[in-house]
Amino acid sequence: MKGKILVIGSTNTDMTAFCPKMPVPGETVLGNDFTMGPGGKGANQAVAAKRLGGDVSFICKVGKDIFGENTIRHFKEEGLDTAGVMISSKPSGVALITVDKDAENCIVVASGANNDYTEEDIRSCSDMIDGCDILLMQLEIPVPAVLEAARLGHKAGKFVVLNPAPACELPEEIFGYLSLFIPNETELAKYSGMEVNDEQSAAKAAKCLMDKGVGNIIVTMGSKGSLICQDGGSVFVKARKVEAVDTTGAGDCYCGALCVALSEGRNLTEAAEFATKAAAQSVRKAGAQNAMPFRNEVE
Repeated sequence: MKGKILVIGSTNTDMTAFCPKMPVPGETVLGNDFTMGPGGKGANQAVAAKRLGGDVSFICKVGKDIFGENTIRHFKEEGLDTAGVMISSKPSGVALITVDKDAENCIVVASGANNDYTEEDIRSCSDMIDGCDILLMQLEIPVPAVLEAARLGHKAGKFVVLNPAPACELPEEIFGYLSLFIPNETELAKYSGMEVNDEQSAAKAAKCLMDKGVGNIIVTMGSKGSLICQDGGSVFVKARKVEAVDTTGAGDCYCGALCVALSEGRNLTEAAEFATKAAAQSVRKAGAQNAMPFRNEVE
C-alpha cells in the first residue's frame, strides 16, 4: 500500500531560450531554440512524483487567464488531483529561463498568483493535509503559508519535507516541524551560518540544523551527488554520469522521486539512490516538467 503525497507550492509557465552563452548586463545574445511549457517548483515536484508512480495531490494557485486554464488542463492530463487548485485575482506565474551551451541555466520568476497564498488558504485545505502521509513544500510561495502548512502537518503527525529553494529568510520555528530538509550546498550554508565546501563541512552544517529540530537532512551537491544526514551519521550517494542537455528541474525531480520512494517504504538512503537515478534521467531532456521521467525510464 502506497502512502499519499501532498505537494503544496508554485506553478508557472516556463519560457525557455537556448543560447551559446549567458548575457551580461546590457548585452543582447542571439539565441537558438525557444520552448514554452509547464514549470514551477511545486508543480515540477508534483508531476515528477506522479509520473514515477506516486499517489499525489497538489495545492496551488493560478490566475484567471490562458496560462491558468492551460495549467489546470495539463494537471488533469498528468493525472494529478486538481481539487487543491485555487483561483487568484493575480495573473498566473511565469518563469523566464535562459539555458547556455553547457546546459547551465539562469531563471527569472514573475510569481503572480503564487504570491497570493495566505495562511487562511492553507487552513482551508487542512483536510488534504490530514489525508496525506508525506507533505512536500518549497519556497516559491509566501513563507507564512509554508510555515502554517508545516505546523499543521507536524501537528497531524505527517512526514513534513521542505526543499528550501529559492532560499529566503525562514523563522527558526519551522525547523522543529520538519521531518526532512533538502537544501543544496549554498542553501545549507545560509541556514546553518557555516561554510559548506565539501562532504565534511556539509555534515557539520547539517548537524547544526538538526540541533535546531530538523529530523533528517539531505544535502544535494549537484554533479557530485547527495549527502544523507541522520542521527546515526551520514552516507554519501554518488550522482550518475550522464550527458546533460538541460539541468532545469533536476532538483525538483530529485525531491519528487525521493518522496515516491519514501511513500513505498524505502529508507532514506534507498530513496536517495532512486531519486539520483530519476534526476539523472531528467537532465537528458530539455524543459522542466516535460523532462520528468516515467517509472519505466528510471528502472
